[in-house]
Amino acid sequence: MFSRRKRRRPDSPELRRAWEALDASDVPGALRLLRASAEEAPLAEVALVVERAAASSDFDDLAEAASALAAGSEEPRALFAFGYACIERGVSFLAVPALRLALRRAPDSLGVLRELVAAYEDEGRHREAADELARYEDRFEQWPDRYLLVFNSLMAGDLETARRHHALLGDPEDETWLPTRERQNLMLRRAADAERAGPLDRTDLRGWQYVMGGTVLGTLSPFGFDEGMTGRYAFTQDDETLCLRGLLRLRTLLESAGVRPRSVSLLPDRDSRVLGLAAAEVLGLPSEPFVPGREDTVVVAYDLNALAGHEEGPDVLSQLLERAPGQVLHEHASCWTDPPAVAADSVTLLHQVVTSPWGARLRQGADGGVERGPADDRPEQELAAGIVAGLKDPAADTGDGEGPDDSDEVFTAFAAAVRGTWLQGPRAGLRSPGPVPSSRFA
Repeated sequence: MFSRRKRRRPDSPELRRAWEALDASDVPGALRLLRASAEEAPLAEVALVVERAAASSDFDDLAEAASALAAGSEEPRALFAFGYACIERGVSFLAVPALRLALRRAPDSLGVLRELVAAYEDEGRHREAADELARYEDRFEQWPDRYLLVFNSLMAGDLETARRHHALLGDPEDETWLPTRERQNLMLRRAADAERAGPLDRTDLRGWQYVMGGTVLGTLSPFGFDEGMTGRYAFTQDDETLCLRGLLRLRTLLESAGVRPRSVSLLPDRDSRVLGLAAAEVLGLPSEPFVPGREDTVVVAYDLNALAGHEEGPDVLSQLLERAPGQVLHEHASCWTDPPAVAADSVTLLHQVVTSPWGARLRQGADGGVERGPADDRPEQELAAGIVAGLKDPAADTGDGEGPDDSDEVFTAFAAAVRGTWLQGPRAGLRSPGPVPSSRFA
């Protein structure tokens, strides 16, 4: 079946480029091109490219579903099957146009509506998910539909709509929804706390990071705030001063919440051990290797995604998902485009790509070009001492001057406002609003 269809090529210029990428066995490249054109291109031609890409990746379910659309079918079941397979294979952006059309063809199908909402959620398109759900309010069910409307309104930053529908949402009859109900209750309580400390508008990154996952963000990037970064870092070469600022703000957070740890737990990867040794000095606590279930301890990670790549990392992360009493997880550099599986209680900065102060950093080469220098292989204790050495003057980078006030006084006020809800609720990772991560299909 696949070999016969490969002779037919799409007519759209954008999709022809994706087809040519498949000629070169470049499936990720084809998907990037599809992401740019799938919403506007003819669905049958998009499905033609997807069918070939799926076949080359041995995704038989998606290839079969795409084949029906490539042949011209716009029957709701075929559209739904394609959308469902796209979501299952991690390419939800391809599911959206097919499921939107399926919903127009079968407007009474709540199953199609919910699948379309799932695709929007995967893509971080919460505003569109909420708007779609609101159009069906006269026929949807309280659970899950009104719950989904509250959740997506929250994730879209629309507190007014979220609160209004939350007030209409009764307790579920099915007890399996009770943890979900409590998580939503907690998100709204966190929103009330965050509003006392800041505007909680579309630019309040610290506030929304807390509402969504219960993570207190220690610092805001001083660059590109008005260009859409709103306090996030893109590609950054970290330094000891920023490491120290994060630890000092962690200390402020602990003091404000009345949390009194008895130790700092050192994780197995080198970056985390360096930072953990510095944290022990800043917090005035003994350090010891991480042990699952230890109570009243601060677990210090440099980057949880990097920890996941360590031999012991996956086991450690699974043990941190349910924290022991008094156990606090601090992550220095957290990726906002590919969030870790476990949400930390405290994070210094959000980044896309980061190089540690002692990592292999970019520098100007002898020929004037850019090269990557060697990593700093000094002992961990010596590197940690370099962080703590700035305790007397941890001055922040003032950046381009576009961002909001991120002074110690502002952070202290935020820590005081959220102390009642901090360290409550589940620790599953959530994506910060922004560009979506690379597809699992790739």
